[in-house]
Amino acid sequence: MISEFQDLSDKIDRLAQLTQALRSENYLLRQANTLLSAENVDFKNRLIAAQQRVEALLAHLEPAPETTDDAEAAQ
Repeated sequence: MISEFQDLSDKIDRLAQLTQALRSENYLLRQANTLLSAENVDFKNRLIAAQQRVEALLAHLEPAPETTDDAEAAQ
């Protein structure tokens, strides 16, 4: 009977250790997730800024549309 209680006590101790290890791992994973989320937001913002610069450059390089005066002068 005492042996069974000791076995049960040992199992409870292992369960408590495992629970603590999982809580620690969960905490570290949450921290890593927070950092990665912030990094992701930063990358998205940088991508948007780069896209805006490219679009502005393309708009600057595109020829101006011909007006009716330009079209008549060309004929």
